[in-house]
Amino acid sequence: MKQELVIRKSTINDLNRMLEIYEFARKQMRLNGNPNQWINYPPRELLIEDIISGVSYVIESKSKVIGTFAFSIGEDPTYQVIEDGSWLNSEPYGTIHRIASDGTQKGLLKLVEEYCSQQINNIRADTHEDNKIMQHLLEKSGFSKCGIIYTHDGSPRIAYQKRY
Repeated sequence: MKQELVIRKSTINDLNRMLEIYEFARKQMRLNGNPNQWINYPPRELLIEDIISGVSYVIESKSKVIGTFAFSIGEDPTYQVIEDGSWLNSEPYGTIHRIASDGTQKGLLKLVEEYCSQQINNIRADTHEDNKIMQHLLEKSGFSKCGIIYTHDGSPRIAYQKRY
């Protein structure tokens, strides 16, 4: 039987648990052939900034935080230039970033995607080329691979988009 999962905005009281979840996610990435993504990322300061600006969320099961992500609606500066492809459209969109879980519950991406699509019907995301698990999950959820974008530090990421 699936646990009832709740998505809510993060508060500063969630910060330490969020940091634990990201540490778990980094370990899982390294174990699954993705040693180069999220090295010292996301920094505590970015998570605090996300919480303050209202784009940070947590996923709870039985009042315990088991996952976290950032979601914002509007232009993402790193998505203005896309190479080796193009976005599906140029309509307003929301972006899912930094999704991570503690590994206790499967299907969180689908839950997050459903939550976000209720706010806007055009969603974008990106992931590292070594993150085969996330690539598989995005494609399984119906996201289309659109091309390559570059993060603020110039690192390439595979860009995805889904229109509902």
